[in-house]
Amino acid sequence: MTRTPRDRSEQDVHSERTDPATAPAAVQGQDEEATEMVTSTGGQGPLEGAVIAVAGAAGPAGRATLLRLAEAGAVVVGSDANPERLAEAVDAARYAHGGATVIGETVDLLDLDQTREWAARTEKEFGRVDGLIHLVGGWRGCTTFTDTDLADWDTLHRLLIRTVQHTSLAFYDALERSANGRYLLISAAGASKPTAGNAAYAASKAAAEAWTLAMADGFRKSGGESGPRAAAAILIVKALVNDQMRAERPNAKFAGFTDVTELAEAIAGVWDRPAHEVNGQRLWLTPKP
Repeated sequence: MTRTPRDRSEQDVHSERTDPATAPAAVQGQDEEATEMVTSTGGQGPLEGAVIAVAGAAGPAGRATLLRLAEAGAVVVGSDANPERLAEAVDAARYAHGGATVIGETVDLLDLDQTREWAARTEKEFGRVDGLIHLVGGWRGCTTFTDTDLADWDTLHRLLIRTVQHTSLAFYDALERSANGRYLLISAAGASKPTAGNAAYAASKAAAEAWTLAMADGFRKSGGESGPRAAAAILIVKALVNDQMRAERPNAKFAGFTDVTELAEAIAGVWDRPAHEVNGQRLWLTPKP
């Protein structure tokens, strides 16, 4: 089946119409008891043999995540809007970890039926789905509040909200059937104090977080007294940085930015903790504002 690619890597949050070193971070951090993230210390453990889907897999964060999950022994199924970059990312993960099962699929995440088909196909082929990592991103902004272009909201609604809605609805049941299912949204700090020119991005990210927390409440309720069988959580960074960004701006400080390899390590670490500890939590990889 030929699909029109629409999903984009989370790294594009800081690469489109903005300087990656100064891109505004903007996502709500509202829970009263947010949890500080403890990263994985390595090893294979609970990810050995796990089946993890990665949406937005071809950007720097996606590549680092594919590598880390393959290293941990997971079966990794990545999707991205750019089939060429996706193929490169998949090949790199396979090459780095010989024998790892890493595959790529181009799926239109703005089409709910196609997203459901991706989830069903993955579960049918591998017998389970233990995780969906949402790395789809995008950014729009302006100088002042009154310069806000509402067309930017329409774009960000599709990239940052609609893809979360579709992936969460498509993978929810499979994650509950898993013994250790996780839905992870990668988000950014600062929406509690959004800048004047960042309204559309901040509001979009806050909405994506709210949707993810509603998913977490669904896991909580269906688990009953035994606790949730799966978890939905949010990993929050100020912004992301990678080696290419450092090479392009050797004098930039990137203060408070999270390296994509650190993000990938934190993603892997979520499976080291029981579902009830991470379900419905914002897991901070940067100081809370």
